[in-house]
Amino acid sequence: MNDQAFFSALQNIFPKDRLLTQGVQMLAYESDALTSFQAKPAAVVMPESPEEVIETVRLCHRYAVPFVARGSGTSLSGGSLPIQDGIVIALNRLNRIKKLDPEQRIAVVEPGVVNLQISEAAAPYNLYYAPDPSSQSICTIGGNVAFNSGGAHCLKYGMTSNHILGLKVVLADGEVVEFGGESLEGVGVGPDLIGLFVGSEGLMGVALEITVRLLPKPELYRTVLAAYRDLETAGNAVAKVVASGLLPGAMEIMDRLAIKAALAAVDAGYPADAAGLLIVELEGEAEQVNTEFEEIMDVIEASGPYQIRVAQNAEERIKIWKGRKGAFSSVGRLSPDYIVQDGVVPRSRLGEALAEIDRLSAEHGIDVANVFHAGDGNLHPLILFNGREAGALERAEELAGKILRLCIRLGGSITGEHGVGMEKKEYMAEMFSEVDLDTMKAIRRQIDPLEISNRGKMFPGGEAPALKMTGMHPLEKQGVISRE
Repeated sequence: MNDQAFFSALQNIFPKDRLLTQGVQMLAYESDALTSFQAKPAAVVMPESPEEVIETVRLCHRYAVPFVARGSGTSLSGGSLPIQDGIVIALNRLNRIKKLDPEQRIAVVEPGVVNLQISEAAAPYNLYYAPDPSSQSICTIGGNVAFNSGGAHCLKYGMTSNHILGLKVVLADGEVVEFGGESLEGVGVGPDLIGLFVGSEGLMGVALEITVRLLPKPELYRTVLAAYRDLETAGNAVAKVVASGLLPGAMEIMDRLAIKAALAAVDAGYPADAAGLLIVELEGEAEQVNTEFEEIMDVIEASGPYQIRVAQNAEERIKIWKGRKGAFSSVGRLSPDYIVQDGVVPRSRLGEALAEIDRLSAEHGIDVANVFHAGDGNLHPLILFNGREAGALERAEELAGKILRLCIRLGGSITGEHGVGMEKKEYMAEMFSEVDLDTMKAIRRQIDPLEISNRGKMFPGGEAPALKMTGMHPLEKQGVISRE
């Protein structure tokens, strides 16, 4: 590419304070929440309008410069890592809620809007946005769309894809298109282009506007905390709840290490001696919830817990969820580094999967804290290690790989909501056939023939967009932060 011509054109779009090219300026963009990888982009641009995003993408296409769109950088699979010598399009300033229609129960938002802000804006109308990833107070809706994020309540309400009605997108070649609209009436007519784009991990372009579906706030919540002496029994309890025909809003499990971390970080009030905690929440109309609550209590009591607590008010409910929502960050109190995995197994095999993860943990001599969406079998084992020890990261990655292969072997998937990104792309060939992967690549190339949009992610092999770290975080290496 002609670097000088490209950067001159960039300077015509962005003023100096929104075009970052110096090393210190770009430090925060060299890694996302998967800090085991890093890469230095050629530049970071900060658009303040959709038109600036469109101009940037068209410029990248003209000069064949790879780019990655980034929101808050909370990706745990390396999906928002920069591409070496490519461009980062930072979307945080596109953070406007452009429309909120309580009668149609929709909101039209820009990609930089934080997930939780949609529910806060809808609250005066007794509405909310259902997908609730643990990072919902900081993650952006654009990233949620890219990775089809879920959350604790995805069991009942589904993933991001179930709540997107329309998208305005700039494709990787600079063409601006619209999928869907503001009504459910168009859903199911023709190819599901929204379903194709949601979860495509940025391989097709950048979402400029997102029309989301809003739901009425539940009239009543009933939240139950059950403690078990062993994790396998807690996992089997989930299968019993599912077999009963009841559909809770959420079912979550935490193991002994996760409980220890949560108790150290927040006053969650969990039983400190439990090997496994099961959180089950019913929500909806009061009459229905009260009827189902009696039934589900019978199921839980018969599943073998040694202690059951029921939240008596909103404060106790918030306290229970505070420990679960903060589990990932709390584990940092137990270990300086950890890998968050994101495999899925059939719910009927949860107990088996947890027992095998426990065995693998002992075999490798590496602690694993388990926190997961039990309702849909989405495991989040946190593999603890110290990145300053020689070979520690590699040993942790080896264990992570065995857990992913376990998920495949049990009939599950290598990802539930965090995406493939950089972290799991080499496992795609173990889950999909060569024909499957070739078909995926062919679809991508029809939309992005130059493969400039989030290049090097998701598919096995190919050009590596980032370098693996072998110790300290990039900011620590620069002396910006210290763990001392």
